[in-house]
Amino acid sequence: MAAPREETRGLFSQGVRAVLGSWAALQVAVEHGFGGAHGRAKAEWLVGAVEQYFHSNVALELDEVEDFLAEVLNNEFDTIIEDGSLAEVSQQLQLLFARCQCGEGPALTEAIARLARRQQEVGRAAAQARPAEGSSSEEEEEKEKPEEVMDCSSPGPLPDPPPADDGWTVVRKKKK
Repeated sequence: MAAPREETRGLFSQGVRAVLGSWAALQVAVEHGFGGAHGRAKAEWLVGAVEQYFHSNVALELDEVEDFLAEVLNNEFDTIIEDGSLAEVSQQLQLLFARCQCGEGPALTEAIARLARRQQEVGRAAAQARPAEGSSSEEEEEKEKPEEVMDCSSPGPLPDPPPADDGWTVVRKKKK
């Protein structure tokens, strides 16, 4: 009886890895370095943390899993997810865990294969979204703008500020 339980536990680990690997928001956070220099290691740690969370807690609710993932992403990747993917990922994880608990090995294997295909697509998309090294959108904007020339030939007096419509009066210091 222990062999099927160990097999499904291993499949759950693979499933967690596949779900998190196919999660676009997490992959973009890793690719863009939101987790710092050790972002990939943090993502790998997250797989084990999620697995441990499920095995340590009984009858998790969807919002508990969402809160756990949101807290970890905020603390470790300085990322707040607001695209609705937290609920989707939490639901996928709960479904995988339920199948693991029921001993549905073939269904788990099929789900993991589907997620692995999606993971490859997400990985390619995240890599394409990453800007080239040494390039930033600000630098590209600067290259496109023509250089503006400011006329500094005659300083002249400063113009009076426009009258305020809100009842306030601008008071200036008098010259001595």
